[in-house]
Amino acid sequence: MLILAPIFAACVTTAGAATSDFDALFTGRTLRYDYNHAGTATEEHIAPDRFRLEGEWPGSRTQLVDETNMGKYMFLVVDPGTNRTIYSRGFASIYGEWETTGEAKESWRVLHESQRFPEPRMPVQVVLKKRAPDGTFRELHSTTVDPASRFVDRSAVAPAGDVFTVHEGAHPSRAVDLLLVGEGYTAEQGDKFRADVQRLVDEFFRWEPYRSRKSAFNVRALHVPSAEAGISNPRQGVWRDSPLGLSFNAFDSDRYVLTYANAALREAAALAPYDALVLVFNDRKYGGGGIFNLWCTTAADSSQADYLFVHEFGHSFAGLADEYYTSQVSYEDFNPPGYEPWEPNVTALLDPENIKWKDLVEAGTKLPTPWDQAAYDEASYAYQAKRQKLRAEGASEEVMEALFDEVKSITKPMLEGQDHFGRVGAFEGAGYQAKGLFRPEVDCIMFTRNPTVYCKVCTRAIERVIDLYAR
Repeated sequence: MLILAPIFAACVTTAGAATSDFDALFTGRTLRYDYNHAGTATEEHIAPDRFRLEGEWPGSRTQLVDETNMGKYMFLVVDPGTNRTIYSRGFASIYGEWETTGEAKESWRVLHESQRFPEPRMPVQVVLKKRAPDGTFRELHSTTVDPASRFVDRSAVAPAGDVFTVHEGAHPSRAVDLLLVGEGYTAEQGDKFRADVQRLVDEFFRWEPYRSRKSAFNVRALHVPSAEAGISNPRQGVWRDSPLGLSFNAFDSDRYVLTYANAALREAAALAPYDALVLVFNDRKYGGGGIFNLWCTTAADSSQADYLFVHEFGHSFAGLADEYYTSQVSYEDFNPPGYEPWEPNVTALLDPENIKWKDLVEAGTKLPTPWDQAAYDEASYAYQAKRQKLRAEGASEEVMEALFDEVKSITKPMLEGQDHFGRVGAFEGAGYQAKGLFRPEVDCIMFTRNPTVYCKVCTRAIERVIDLYAR
């Protein structure tokens, strides 16, 4: 039954949970917890919506407890009889980003969210925790559910579109299951969606570590037909009634593409097994987004589509932070000063002797590591000013894409010419901040569009998450 439970999750234990007998604890189906996340910059609340039964559990049957210590939030499933955590995952959320914007200081918002977990055989407590700036977690919400009760929606999932397989590497329980969901494709554009998906997936597997770990992935795609092509673009007065609600201008950021229609998206995606979602939208305008353990979005027809897919997937799959800092964003308090970010590829360098990627730093490398930030900033800020001017003037995508090539021709040789290029250190400028945060290498796909590789720290972070699903 969906009722509030006593708050005792702070003392739950995880010993033995990762090696527990999956079949003894779980039915093999997927249970989804839908809830509303509401509040302002100074207060936060969770209101339960429903529990929903989906299909077969696609995740690992051995890696049940998340020990990566990533995410602004943590979701736990606790056996009240033993007070043991039997399943957990770190995650981030749209709400968690929104609360750092100026809007959150002035008004409320309610955002719908979901957590998916293997259906337990017994009543359990589900717990949401939030990370404090010092890295510790506090309980935000707790409720109990009896999976066998009448309060769990066990109705059949209504077909929202057609699912097809793109690549099959292993059984879902031993693989990362990717589901690419199409938005802004009409019923007549099914062939275009298939072609776009194949192109993006082919490019994805040309990147490391995905190429080397291809057998650890399954890829499926879902075409959810739209009444008209494309997605909404409010700044240009374009509005589309697309079924999954994707739109440019999230948080009033021109290129940020999100959807707030979580319930519709989760119901559609329940048609296929998935560990990670990629929302591919039918548009040429440059844009996308990615939030850890939620999903990522990418423009299919942009000249930068391959970069967008790989960059945004780094956010949503491996919790990688943006390493750039010259682009405009809506966040105001994203990384509080004086605290270490949880993301694996940025650091406040509060303890240089114990930097989080210490084992990858060559002996003798200075921390912070010198680089010509002034020259880069001059070129990058000039590009940003030109980009904003062209957007304001209504420049075509052809003109904007030419600007991408122009800035790349300047910054790529500049960064590759740095003394420490290709080496791991601590280079100031990361996480939307020019000062006070540091990235592992001079350049990386999480910093600019120049490279065709992730840096060593990002690559290792991705490998770690792959192992969380594929072992």
